Amino acid sequence: MQVPFLDLKAQYLSIAEEIKNALDEVIECNAFSGGLFVARFEEQFASFCQGKFAIGVGSGTEALWLSLLALGVGPGDEVITVPNTFIATAEAISLCGAKPVFVDVDEQSHTMDPSLVEEAITPRSKAIIPVHLFGQPADMAPIMEIAQKHGLFVIEDACQAHGAEYRGKPVGSIGDLGCFSFYPGKNLGAYGEAGGIVTNNAEFNEIIRMLRDHGQTRKYSHELIGMNSRMDGVQGAVLSVKLKYLPTWNEARRRNAEIYYKSLKGVEGIVTPKEMDYANHIYHVYAIRAQNRQALMDALSEMGISCGIHYPVPVHLQKAYSFLGIRKGAFPVAERSANQFVSLPMFPELSKEQIEYVADGIRKFHLTSPSVMRKREISGRAEVFAG
Repeated sequence: MQVPFLDLKAQYLSIAEEIKNALDEVIECNAFSGGLFVARFEEQFASFCQGKFAIGVGSGTEALWLSLLALGVGPGDEVITVPNTFIATAEAISLCGAKPVFVDVDEQSHTMDPSLVEEAITPRSKAIIPVHLFGQPADMAPIMEIAQKHGLFVIEDACQAHGAEYRGKPVGSIGDLGCFSFYPGKNLGAYGEAGGIVTNNAEFNEIIRMLRDHGQTRKYSHELIGMNSRMDGVQGAVLSVKLKYLPTWNEARRRNAEIYYKSLKGVEGIVTPKEMDYANHIYHVYAIRAQNRQALMDALSEMGISCGIHYPVPVHLQKAYSFLGIRKGAFPVAERSANQFVSLPMFPELSKEQIEYVADGIRKFHLTSPSVMRKREISGRAEVFAG
């Protein structure tokens, strides 16, 4: 049996006619950059996130960058975030001329540990970016409380969390700004690069709309130094079609996660993802923690099962951020999980049989793993000695 890590074609085939009609409409209207189809998606996505405004932009990275610029983040400022994220979170901070300041993550949620945030705040701190990693919301209530206490902005990195909820509220509209990526592999994916920003603040909405369009208030009237970060009409049209199905697709992911959990329960050397009691996890990535990671992935590959790693090197240990001078061991939870994460196949169309095949492969590997057998041998000797 072959089990792909992701199958975008299966999703496309389920909505092919709607997609074709939407693309035909864009071509007939010649609305290729911004325009009607982007505006329609913005209205729909704002409503979906229970926010007042949504702004379509060119990518999730640009969503983070423009949000920081709208808050006035610049040289000399610091922005607090986590090291176990895609580098774009830190890149956006650096592109503003500011400094990323990292705090470690919680052992169970793998999202920002609120108990560590306050000690990272300095007079230069301007904002906090919690990351809703893999579709699991960060614990936002204490983070918001700390931010309000110290007069800091909060930007939610919701690039992997379209439709996830924190205490019943959609992520993205809890902080001052929420940033989303619509990269094709995301739960809500475009057919190319695209991103979005959600906010309840009318001033931020106005500034970001100018920044994404060369700082214009109207054609050739430039109030700010901006850039070209407009979402194109094709992506707006595709996302409008797919947004209708997102709740159903997210529920399918949650059902798949439950099958994984039951199938892997009790397997020695494996830790399955934990959904926090405040969260509605939407499993953009289903990442287990595993001993002997590479050997496990090799064994699964031989069975026709494709896996991934998100993310093998924490941001603070990347060469690009060596100038910060942060050494290995600074963030033990993030580093430990980076060494153990294995992302298993996860998409809505994944079948129960495929999931059970993956789980069976993991069980067989751990039954024959030398380290596990050695542990059992030692454990058995201890029991005999104790008796």
